[in-house]
Amino acid sequence: MTTLRLASPAVSTLARITGLALPLLFIAMWSSGYVVGKLAVPYAGPFTLLAIRFGLASLVLLVVALAARAPWPASRRQFGHLVVVGLLIQALQFSGLYTALKLGVSAGESALIVGTMPVFTALGAALVFGERLGLKQWLGMAGGVLGVVLVVWHKLGSESAGIGAYTAAMVALAGITLGTLYQKKFCAGMDLRTGGFVQLAVATLVALPLSLGLEGFSVQWTPTMMFASGWLATVNSIGATSLLFLMMRKGEASKVASLFYLIPGVTALMAFGVLGETLNVMTLAGFLATAGAVYLCTRAR
Repeated sequence: MTTLRLASPAVSTLARITGLALPLLFIAMWSSGYVVGKLAVPYAGPFTLLAIRFGLASLVLLVVALAARAPWPASRRQFGHLVVVGLLIQALQFSGLYTALKLGVSAGESALIVGTMPVFTALGAALVFGERLGLKQWLGMAGGVLGVVLVVWHKLGSESAGIGAYTAAMVALAGITLGTLYQKKFCAGMDLRTGGFVQLAVATLVALPLSLGLEGFSVQWTPTMMFASGWLATVNSIGATSLLFLMMRKGEASKVASLFYLIPGVTALMAFGVLGETLNVMTLAGFLATAGAVYLCTRAR
C-alpha cells in the first residue's frame, strides 16, 4: 500500500510534465519558423521559398497518407473547404509573412503581429459564431492593438522596414485569422494527413506560378538555404501542425491557446540568439502589452 501511495504522486507529476511538454514543444517549433524564415529570405524570393516549403511538405504528407491509407475528403464540398483553408492559412498567411521578412520586418516583430491572431479570432468568433465576449476579452483586444502599434509605429518610415512591409505582415495576420475561423466552421473533422496534403498542395499551386513569373524561381543553394528549406517543410509545415492536431485529440487545445501568447517572446529570444536582433524599450513594451492581450483573450472564457 505504501508503494502505491508513493507511486501515485510520481505518476501524476509525470503526466503533468508530459501534458505540458507537448504545448511547449509546439510553441518552440512554431516560433522557430519566423527565425528560420528570416534566415532563408536572403537566398530566395518569398514565393520561391514558399513553393519549395509547400512542395516538399506536400510530397511528404502524400507519401504518409498513401502508406497509412488515410481517408480522403468524402465529397467535393469537403475538398473545396480544404482548398479554401489552404489558400488562407498557407498561401495568404505565408506569402504575407515572407514578404514582410524580405522587406525588413524582423522575425520578432513578425511573430508579434501574427501572434495577435487569437485576439482577432475571438472577435471573429463573436461576429460569425455568436460567441459572447466578456470585458476581459474586449480589454485584451484593445491591448493587442496597442501592443502592435507600440512596436510598429516607431519603425514606420525607417530604412529597415516601411508601411508596405508591415502591411504584408498584416496580410499574414488576416490569412491565419480568417483561415482559422473557416477551418473551425467547415474542417474541424479533417484527417491531418490528407487534409494537410490538400492544403499544402493548393498553396504550392499558388506559390509556384508566382515564383516563376515574378522571381524566376531563383535560389542560392547555400548550406543555410538547404537547412532552412528542410526545417520549414518538415518541422513547421508538418511537425508543428501534427503536434497541434495531437494535442487537440488529447483534449489539450486549451493549453495551446493559453500558451500562444508566448510565441512572440520566444521568437524574440530565438532571433536575439540566432539573428542578433535587438530589443528596445518600446518594442519590449509592445511585446508585454500583446502577451497580456492574447492571454486575456484565451483565458477569459
